[in-house]
Amino acid sequence: MTKKPFALAFVSSGTPEALDALAALSAEYGQVPVEHADIIVALGGDGFLLQTLRETMGTGKKVYGMNRGTIGFLMNEFALDALPERIGAAVAETIRPLEMEATTMDGETAKAVAINEVALWRQSYQTAKIRISVDGKERLEELSCDGVMVATPAGSTAYNLSAHGPILPLDAPLLALTPVSPFRPRAWRGALLPNRSEVRFDILEPGKRPVNAAADHTEVKSVQSVTVRQSKKATATLLFDPSHSWNERILKEQFRY
Repeated sequence: MTKKPFALAFVSSGTPEALDALAALSAEYGQVPVEHADIIVALGGDGFLLQTLRETMGTGKKVYGMNRGTIGFLMNEFALDALPERIGAAVAETIRPLEMEATTMDGETAKAVAINEVALWRQSYQTAKIRISVDGKERLEELSCDGVMVATPAGSTAYNLSAHGPILPLDAPLLALTPVSPFRPRAWRGALLPNRSEVRFDILEPGKRPVNAAADHTEVKSVQSVTVRQSKKATATLLFDPSHSWNERILKEQFRY
């Protein structure tokens, strides 16, 4: 019995390289609308892949990324040949996003989800002063810093890594709480938290030292407090080639430094 081929939807970041790949792949394997696809093949870089995951979150569709961008840490290598076979052999990793609920200085509430991280950073030349609580218990009375973030395992190799945060395996039940340029306490380097934790940031002196918050690319200005938790419902599924799995990339990344 011949196995039914995957119905593929190719989506592109819009760069010349990604558009050329889209044309070649759709000519070779056909193209269906995203809503009718079994697998969505994202052509671009990590940022575009995350955008695709957000747009398809909760639909049950799986996303296979092929690198037509710059770094492509989350992407598989690009090749025109044997794509259905590669997808059939791919390893699925399920990602749970973070949910951010932010209250602004005007008393408004904004909600957003993040696959990589929820980050806060100072809006002015003055350092931010932030109180950090975990599961309702104050853990840091005052952090003076440029910013602070909660990162998922998927996001641990992005902004979190640039801020010297830890790299997390994709299946690790952890979140990384990482400061950005901490001034006081200067020696604090962050914490690893169970992924069931709820983190609350309260901005101290928000009028004098304004702070913005962002869930990936969704930004909220002049926040007064921000609560972050892992979503219990929303999921996104990413496909990796077995020869270039996420865990293998994580190991290579950790031994590079």
